Amino acid sequence: MYEDLEVKKSTIPNAGKGLFTKRDIKKGERFVEYLGEIITWKECDIRAEKDEGGYVFFISRNKCIDAFHTPNELARYANDAKGLTRVKGINNNCVYEIHQKRGWIKAVKDIKAGSEILVSYGAEYWKDIRYNIRLEAKRQKDTKEAAVKAKKSVKKVKEKEAAFA
Repeated sequence: MYEDLEVKKSTIPNAGKGLFTKRDIKKGERFVEYLGEIITWKECDIRAEKDEGGYVFFISRNKCIDAFHTPNELARYANDAKGLTRVKGINNNCVYEIHQKRGWIKAVKDIKAGSEILVSYGAEYWKDIRYNIRLEAKRQKDTKEAAVKAKKSVKKVKEKEAAFA
């Protein structure tokens, strides 16, 4: 259906895969539908707690499109040029759009064949990602500090045992 789109390594460092067009796309063209499982926002929250999030297109509280478990759906591979790693000269060229209660990617400028499809995820998404990165870094630091303390405690116990031997 979308033979004019392909998934390959993103032009954005550390972004993984990206979505690219094999043909020119005109400004205003709605060219790929965001497909996946239809779930509620409540189910999105449950999945996020299980680390199964990051590919959700919000239509309404009762209709979200979750592409986490559908890696064959192409729209999920569109990256955001305004994400964690920014590259000078690379900007978003598309927007997400809801049309007839379905999710789409739409070009906001003419896009040349061979270009990566880049669409804003929104400020809230990146705020959450940065928060989670800080949280994980703190967890790793706390785990490392706990391991160092445990090692010191074991060393003290061994020293006391050696003193009594």
